[in-house]
Amino acid sequence: MSGRKIEIEVAGKKLFVSNLEKILYPDTGFTKGDVINYYVRISKVLLPHLKNRPITLKRYPDGVDGFFFYERHCPSHRPAFVKTARVESHESPDTIDYCMMNDLPALVWAANIADIELHTFLHKAPAVQRPNAVAFDLDPGAPADIVLCCQVALWMKKIFDALGVKSFSKTSGSKGLQIFVPLNSSVTYEKTKAFAKAVAEKLETKHPDKVVSRMQKALRKGKVLIDWSQNDDHKTTVSVYSLRAKSHPTVSTPVKWSEVEAALKKHDSKKLMFEVDDILKRVKKYGDLFEPVLTLKQKLPALKALR
Repeated sequence: MSGRKIEIEVAGKKLFVSNLEKILYPDTGFTKGDVINYYVRISKVLLPHLKNRPITLKRYPDGVDGFFFYERHCPSHRPAFVKTARVESHESPDTIDYCMMNDLPALVWAANIADIELHTFLHKAPAVQRPNAVAFDLDPGAPADIVLCCQVALWMKKIFDALGVKSFSKTSGSKGLQIFVPLNSSVTYEKTKAFAKAVAEKLETKHPDKVVSRMQKALRKGKVLIDWSQNDDHKTTVSVYSLRAKSHPTVSTPVKWSEVEAALKKHDSKKLMFEVDDILKRVKKYGDLFEPVLTLKQKLPALKALR
């Protein structure tokens, strides 16, 4: 089918796919057809996390080693079944019609235009000022790696446990970890961002040799940046179960806290690196470990509780 454009039917919707044999991951031979196949197979657990959530497309038309671009405006050539959400732009008086991947046909369409990575907001439409969770991106500065992220994540979990809120971890699919505290309430970004910053600063004060909360790259060497700035209505974070555009088809994967502890104890970064086959097996075994992020209702702790 190389180079051919063919019409297929997905969940009752007709759409075209093309160049299914085009290699998007040169180091492994993983093709566009493989990308589409993965998203179809993972869709049962992925789609609930995308439902009604505006999404920024990150497209790699020439594969992961080639040119890529972010696309916020949903393409005009999209099929009619691809729903959109209109959001005010922070950079101009205009509005942006973001794509939403609300069903399998939309997801297959996105994969076919080489949207390898799925970057979503923390809110859903139409409540675009209401985040559903607090998110922290743990980014290690070399020579630190994901093992140090595990230590920082466990320090964070200890704080959240003491505050009486549950937290959930996932790999970024790249080199770090991401921690989510589900809220699913009427809280605002103003409050979640202030809380996230306070948590990051508290840990930086307590562990200055391991943690940094400030964004300057010069400060990150050998430390873990706790990126609290993701808690903003114009920032996106890679979705759980999204592929990453790395040399291998790695996936942003939910992990148990016991797995984070094991990786730290054995100082083994490979324990938290998962590719397509791994994640499909994990979902079959565990189901959706990130499902509580969608459903668990929790009250955002007061800032004074962190003092």
